[in-house]
Amino acid sequence: MPVKDLDEVLELRVRDPEAIERAALERQRRPWLPAGSNSLMIIAADHPARGALRAGDRRLAMADRRDLIGRLRIALERPGVDGILGTADIIEDLLLLGALEDRVVIGSMNRGGLAGTVFEIDDRFTGYRADAIVRMGLDAGKMLLRIDPEDPNTAPTLESCAHAVDELAAAGLPAVVEPFLSHRMEGHVRNDLSAEAMIRVISVASGLGGTSAYTWLKVPVVPDMERVMQASTLPALLLGGEVSERPDETFEQWQQALTLPTVRGLVVGRSLLYPADDDVLTAVDTAVSLLPRGN
Repeated sequence: MPVKDLDEVLELRVRDPEAIERAALERQRRPWLPAGSNSLMIIAADHPARGALRAGDRRLAMADRRDLIGRLRIALERPGVDGILGTADIIEDLLLLGALEDRVVIGSMNRGGLAGTVFEIDDRFTGYRADAIVRMGLDAGKMLLRIDPEDPNTAPTLESCAHAVDELAAAGLPAVVEPFLSHRMEGHVRNDLSAEAMIRVISVASGLGGTSAYTWLKVPVVPDMERVMQASTLPALLLGGEVSERPDETFEQWQQALTLPTVRGLVVGRSLLYPADDDVLTAVDTAVSLLPRGN
């Protein structure tokens, strides 16, 4: 039986850590895309494991784990929300709380490129690996692929992502690849969100591994989005990005991009979990309303 609160989760972690794997194996799973549906609404919560705790002007917004789990539970209970993207610690808290029944669960794989470090582009697989995703009964794996033409650490990250695509495909599970063209500016890694940059990295991400049969893309909304999405025939999910001071404009951009044929849903974290007005429920419901559910 699921526990009621995080105090009970803590006691299980102390006294019965095997309860986590039992909960994972007993979890009621669902199809990646149920019959009659052509899009996904996923809540992203893998930022803390990369040391990225900021949401808007709140520098440590995601540092309070109880608060974060509370916001995630609100989001996951909303009609139309399909599931979550997260690292093991967050997913396992939610598993023990019974919050992931009949939900899509995507394991975040490479979190080693810690935000603000000199080794940020060296994005090692410090989170889930394909075998753990299979063992824990998760539904897909997600990887971040930042390509910096001036940083040699890009090459091992490319290779690791290609291996992960192959390993997930061998298990018949989707690999969600999030590509960016990145540059270091004044000591910080910045992503190039121009149309040309996204076309280049989408082309690279689409060709990773020995098969693209199970590969999905996770991409930002950028200018000239129609031309950008013509770079690949792979299905794509839109990422939410930073918390916007003009959420109505952000929702409108998402809605326009969701009309493109390869765009099949949203993967959004901070924009919905920490909206400017702090109304998680309304933010999530608004995002869900933008999806062409197809049923």
